Amino acid sequence: MSAHRRDEDISEIKTYFNTVIDWVDSKFDDVYDEMQGLNWGELYERFHSLPLNHTELSQKVRELMHDDFVGNRRGVFEYVLGGCQDTKLLNVRLFDKPTMRKVYQQQTDKAKAEGVSNCPYCAIGHDQNARRIWRLEEMDADHVTAWSKGGSTDIENCQMLCKTHNRAKGNR
Repeated sequence: MSAHRRDEDISEIKTYFNTVIDWVDSKFDDVYDEMQGLNWGELYERFHSLPLNHTELSQKVRELMHDDFVGNRRGVFEYVLGGCQDTKLLNVRLFDKPTMRKVYQQQTDKAKAEGVSNCPYCAIGHDQNARRIWRLEEMDADHVTAWSKGGSTDIENCQMLCKTHNRAKGNR
């Protein structure tokens, strides 16, 4: 904008801004406070040539805006425009209950078969917890690769740890 502040003829930039606004309007049904201040020009340049389905985009935005796990609602728009690939944009750090239950069951079944603890860290120890089978509510869902280091919040990057080991592991 500052590069054009002294332009005599603003028709070109006005046309561009109107094009961006029309594109955004054609992609989303609703207006959200989180849309304000986003770099829509950059998003337009990156995504305007993609075949994006207006109905699917709007539905996905609605879902994510009401999802308690989404920590960054401003990132929702870039996330859906980009094909729902980069979960970092949403700041989703918590695993959902179905994922935790499934990982817990898999770990517990494997641990029982091997005669070790279902907490992978306890299982490598030599104390009384080396064979302990923890209840689900005694465990925390952990990112195998830390979220802050690029680890995703999905079932492939989830492990259940006893609360003590999860807190001790921290950001590693």
